Amino acid sequence: MEHELLGWPEDGPTLRLDYRAFSYAGKFATSNTGVAVLRGRSSSAVAPDWKPDPSLPEPAPHPAGESGNPSTRADDVVAAIAFNADRTDPTTLWIRYVTVHAARRGEGHAPGLIAFLVDRARDRTRTYDRLRIGVNNPFAYEALYKAGFAFTGRETGVAELVLERPTDAPADRDAETYRSGLDSYRKRDRGDPEASFLEARAGVDPPPLVDGV
Repeated sequence: MEHELLGWPEDGPTLRLDYRAFSYAGKFATSNTGVAVLRGRSSSAVAPDWKPDPSLPEPAPHPAGESGNPSTRADDVVAAIAFNADRTDPTTLWIRYVTVHAARRGEGHAPGLIAFLVDRARDRTRTYDRLRIGVNNPFAYEALYKAGFAFTGRETGVAELVLERPTDAPADRDAETYRSGLDSYRKRDRGDPEASFLEARAGVDPPPLVDGV
């Protein structure tokens, strides 16, 4: 599999994902964010045994003339990430959406893709000096810790926990802060599988970093 940067926010890349397989698919069809993806070896190798819910309608076809644009090709995408600059601090890159194909979740693809974006942002140090994201579930929280992010102690207006890291090095991932973020999710009375995950992570240290961060 291969990581690919489709473009920075100013490039206006778009990606048409199948909403039946990817959360937030519609967010990637607009041109106000940058996009990076993880591609499989071929479209047939992404999820050969996956079948969409037959009750859901087929996605709309590509607009005329767009399907041949490489930036919109999505049939071989395993995971995707959308991002843009903070509205009040252009040196901070906000990760807006991270999505993984429904059949490939839990395989560790999100941390690797995030680490790839961090590496590309590092090449633009005169533009971005840190990355930030708001996450609303403990699985995303764990994935971000694997990519070198740490909980800031803040939440967004929609109850997302805010994590961030500098572009040039992982954040300080002390165990107490890591556990306090997980405790925030425990207070929300979440059902399984999140409740079981939180129980398994009680009292443990942050997960190891993925390669390349």
